Amino acid sequence: MGFARTAFAALAALIATSAGAAGYVALPGGAFTSVLPADGKTADAVVAPFELRATPVTNAEFLRFVGHDPAWRRDRVAEVFAESRYLSQWAGADALADGTSQQPVVDVSWFAAEAFCESENARLPTWYEWELAAAADTTRTDARNDPAWREKILGWYARPSNAPLADVGGEANIYGVRDLHGLVWEWVDDFNALLVDGDSRESGDPDKLRFCGAGALTLQQRENYAVLMRIAMLSSLKASDTTANLGFRCARSRTGGKP
Repeated sequence: MGFARTAFAALAALIATSAGAAGYVALPGGAFTSVLPADGKTADAVVAPFELRATPVTNAEFLRFVGHDPAWRRDRVAEVFAESRYLSQWAGADALADGTSQQPVVDVSWFAAEAFCESENARLPTWYEWELAAAADTTRTDARNDPAWREKILGWYARPSNAPLADVGGEANIYGVRDLHGLVWEWVDDFNALLVDGDSRESGDPDKLRFCGAGALTLQQRENYAVLMRIAMLSSLKASDTTANLGFRCARSRTGGKP
């Protein structure tokens, strides 16, 4: 009986791998200078070691998820968890448009993204985790001071937003993470802690800045306009909102699962 169970587990793992099970890569964490200072002034953010999905979640992966958990189908999801545009780019409630299986899933709410990540014993990354990973290029852990790197990212924002999405799997950064720039915006776990509040800019109140963090945007790294645009966009959303260029990827604490 023990042998049979072991063989079945191995077969299940093989099936999951062949079906495109997600790969997570390890990031070391550490202290870094965020556009949102940890104290609302100049303090570095400190991120614990974590794992991040190498690519955003695809349509095919999300289709498998709603097949296992039909409550997240677009024809069954509760209105409180997703607005009317939820998964509207799909051909049907359980069918994809041709040629879109490896594109990142979009028109997905924060609630649905979090539910998907929980199904992988994971969670959405925090803003600081996403920002740390997104600061890297192919050879450097932090390329943000390179004007050429910043211009390359800004070039994406200049392209029409109605252009068809590419498949996931772009060039990997030094950590092995792909598509952090140039494909879609991405949900983060604490998106609603990035709310812009001008009154908080000089408050010096760390607790308030946890919820009005983007009030510190004028304090440092103003040249990283592309990152600031993401904060402005995320801070404008509700958890049930969806857009045609907003997807997500999942993260895990280094020990796995939720912290």
